[in-house]
Amino acid sequence: MALLQISEPGESPDPHQIKRAVGIDLGTTHSLIASVRSGLAECLSADDGSVLLPSAVRYHEDLRVSVGHPVLSQRLTDPLNCFVSFKRWMGRSWQDIDRSSSPYRFIEREGAVSMQTAAGPKSPVEMSSEVLRVLADRARASLGGEVDGAVITVPAYFDDAQRQATKDAASLAGLTVLRLLNEPTAAAIAYGLDQGEEGLFLVYDLGGGTFDVSVLRFQSGVFEVLATGGDSSLGGDDFDARIVQLWLNDAGLSVAQLSAADRHRWLMLARKAKETLSDQDAVALEGPLGIQHLDRSTFERITKPLLDKTMLFLRRVLRDAALDAAELAAVILVGGATRMPQVRSALEALLNCRIYTHLNPDEVVAIGAALQAQLLLGQRSANGDWLLLDVIPLSLGIETMGGLVEKIIPRNTTIPVSKAQEFTTYKDGQTAMSLHVVQGERELVSDCRSLARFELRGLPGLSAGSARIRVDFQVDADGLLSVSAQELSSGVQACTVVKPSYGLGDEEITRMLREAIDHASDDIQRRALTEQKVDAERLLLSVQAALDADAALLQPDEQAAIHAAMANLRSVAEKHDHHAIRDAMTALGHQTDHFAALRMDHAVSMAFRGLKLDDLAS
Repeated sequence: MALLQISEPGESPDPHQIKRAVGIDLGTTHSLIASVRSGLAECLSADDGSVLLPSAVRYHEDLRVSVGHPVLSQRLTDPLNCFVSFKRWMGRSWQDIDRSSSPYRFIEREGAVSMQTAAGPKSPVEMSSEVLRVLADRARASLGGEVDGAVITVPAYFDDAQRQATKDAASLAGLTVLRLLNEPTAAAIAYGLDQGEEGLFLVYDLGGGTFDVSVLRFQSGVFEVLATGGDSSLGGDDFDARIVQLWLNDAGLSVAQLSAADRHRWLMLARKAKETLSDQDAVALEGPLGIQHLDRSTFERITKPLLDKTMLFLRRVLRDAALDAAELAAVILVGGATRMPQVRSALEALLNCRIYTHLNPDEVVAIGAALQAQLLLGQRSANGDWLLLDVIPLSLGIETMGGLVEKIIPRNTTIPVSKAQEFTTYKDGQTAMSLHVVQGERELVSDCRSLARFELRGLPGLSAGSARIRVDFQVDADGLLSVSAQELSSGVQACTVVKPSYGLGDEEITRMLREAIDHASDDIQRRALTEQKVDAERLLLSVQAALDADAALLQPDEQAAIHAAMANLRSVAEKHDHHAIRDAMTALGHQTDHFAALRMDHAVSMAFRGLKLDDLAS
């Protein structure tokens, strides 16, 4: 009897077929790549044994590109062509970034940011692709073949544009992206499987250029993100900048007075001082102006506003998740900047719970990404079955009449997600509709961020309110959005994949959330007033259309009374009193009741004109 080769679900039917999956932490300061070998997730090292690859790129006049450690030492001799911390500019617009303290030659290309180099203009996406290309080569050498797929981590608060920029960088590097994974979630995967325990975990991720904080529940093999927050432009680099500013102030200098090479030199010195103060109470280093002194208490004082900002996000995320600190099982630290003693002291004081530090904070994100990549390619391990439920950071919606926002997917909704809502037309005979997709927490479009616009054409031209327009929002597992619209009676449809060329700045994200809370009451009143005005305009259009068609049914004094009521409503609608608008609409309604009855009688009589009683009976 013939035998069938049977495999477990999710496992390859060919036991000799091995798919090479990797997890990549594309960091602001350093990047890493990891893979699962012999059931163990580990970071892959370079020939010199180092697992950390500095996220540094140098462009040469002969078009050569250097990546990693050599670039750091070359920054002083060729500062305008050696680039670091470019992750901060991924998916950002020209207006979003502060160029005053940077040594680079920024140029604007189609609203996005690029830098002038010896090899021509280069974008942050192109620079990131160079780092990813080196990591991919490292994986091929370590694993003995081509990489079949990669999970790349991103800050939880990266918006759609920044995520898309990350995917574009991976494509340039020749990598197949299995999924974009939020960095805090990746860390939780690594710790959750390692610890084998369940409960609520808070992930505090302070890297070189970004900060994230997330609350996750791990239970019965399910990782569920309950809430997330952070700042995509806050990290260890900002702590370094505060040190430089202190030293320059003492010397009577400003950053603007420094050459590009000197800026690099001061920042490198500050970073060394910061790292030394994690183990010592004071430091004295040789700098451009002699010996530079700094003690831990002074460092903690000048950087306290930055630390307090992270704690503000932490408290907000706990509030969003409807949790008290006492409910947390532990805090997971991610990112090299969490080695600063003041970070751990602040967390212990605020949360009073266990703090996990036994996994290397620089490597834990890459390890979690590798475990997820292994699962997505069907290479299961003994404890590798879990479900990952992430969330979106900001609400997504569509503009409606009056500049109002109709939220279709609220913030902190689990992804992937698909939601739909029906809308209708505003005017009689409308054959096209413009759709405006927005992101934010406020009630008015003017207070939110525009993501995309597209048009739905070929509508059947029905009377106002008769058409049924179904708008679908779909957010995939990477947090990327696509929107489609369809008129249900005719089947006419249009769609767009939201790919904006730049993303939100940190201040803009913070402002959106803060103002949504501070102006909640005002926004509700403004929305009610705007909705009342829209209803008034629709009523006026409807009455005017009826008059245009059947004004002959009315006596002159009746027409005059209706016109007077319409004029009153138009006048009242210009004011900011929705009660007065409502009363004027009611008055116009009463004034047109008789007209509506006359039109009904006229329509019935016209329908039966010329018909005999026998015709009706049949």
